[in-house]
Amino acid sequence: MSANNHIPKVKELKASEYTYELPADRIASYPLADRDASSLLVYKDKKIVDAAFQEMASFLDPDTLMVFNDTRVVQARLEFFKETGARIEIFCLHPAGVHRDVGLVLSGGPSSRWFCLVGNAKKWKSGPLVIQHPDGNFRLEAHKVKASGDGYLVDFSWHPAHLSFAEVLELTGKTPLPPYITRPAEQKDKITYQTIFASNDGSVAAPTAGLHFTDRVMKSLQAKGIQQGYLTLHVGAGTFKPVTSEHIGEHHMHGEQFSVTKAFIQKLAQHQQPIVPVGTTCMRTLESLYWIGASMVAGIDLETGDGLYLPQWAPYAFPGEKPDRPSAMRALLDYLERCDKVSLQGETALIIVPGYRFAMTDALVTNFHQPGSTLLLLVAAFTGKAWKQIYHHALKQSYRFLSYGDACLLFP
Repeated sequence: MSANNHIPKVKELKASEYTYELPADRIASYPLADRDASSLLVYKDKKIVDAAFQEMASFLDPDTLMVFNDTRVVQARLEFFKETGARIEIFCLHPAGVHRDVGLVLSGGPSSRWFCLVGNAKKWKSGPLVIQHPDGNFRLEAHKVKASGDGYLVDFSWHPAHLSFAEVLELTGKTPLPPYITRPAEQKDKITYQTIFASNDGSVAAPTAGLHFTDRVMKSLQAKGIQQGYLTLHVGAGTFKPVTSEHIGEHHMHGEQFSVTKAFIQKLAQHQQPIVPVGTTCMRTLESLYWIGASMVAGIDLETGDGLYLPQWAPYAFPGEKPDRPSAMRALLDYLERCDKVSLQGETALIIVPGYRFAMTDALVTNFHQPGSTLLLLVAAFTGKAWKQIYHHALKQSYRFLSYGDACLLFP
């Protein structure tokens, strides 16, 4: 089957075939006291094994390259109160503009324009919203510019001016827990909803598979001879967007910004052993890297006015033969050489659904995902029809689900 004939069949998949019953009491509202005390479901060679997360290394071969997302969650929920007592919550989703570098915007100041969701927006008719520190040393103002799609453009300004917007959010914001965790965010979520290797500000949702890792687990991986690599993909709120259309082809996939160093791409080009992404965000980035490189080999231009952009369905319509992994990575390295860059930055809208042909991923560490979500579709693409058996087993064996829940290690 050629790729050009493949795309219509993929788009005709029905989202209703990728759902299951998830009781509310199976959704983990809080993390475990010890991150690595989570359970680990291992699916390999068509068999399921129940294990502890601390045993991860025992299921992987030496010289495996395990890839982590080092993005850092920003405290993106801001709570304002009007003089009337009305509470208005602003959820900062991404900087205004299509491909604006979220990390660069967060490091700047003393003003910034963002696309936001606004809770209780009808109470915000005009004028600024203000957060004022009691001692007068800090002031944040929010000005509503205009409605935009299902949200608003909001201008933020603050004093003192030397603070970055990331620092402003850290001072005033709350952790953007996902919508299925219905409790209010607590102070300790600032720590528990962050991986231990988080370093680059930009996400409004955690790469949750990484939440299980501790220094103890990392040392066990090193002792087994398992290599570690890092990339950055800033997770957007669109990761929670359900598939509401009948057919998958009608679903609009959100774009997310990524950054990968030249040194890491060189490592990918040379690595001959298995590659295991930690989380769907890492998988999505690795697979996107392949298709961007493959497009360069094929002479397909993915440059936009704001940088590289991989469209949602690009891999399914790829013309001709796929290049091998090293060739695609070398194309990326050649591009960086020509542009005199030390890192590859871009945005991916890649959707991974059943029928997708994996190019970079040999196993996947991930959590258990929402029914009918694009993340569950990704799992189904990787494990085939076995995803139903895996999820049925997890429910039967009392695994904890979603962001603060347990994990699984999946082999194709």
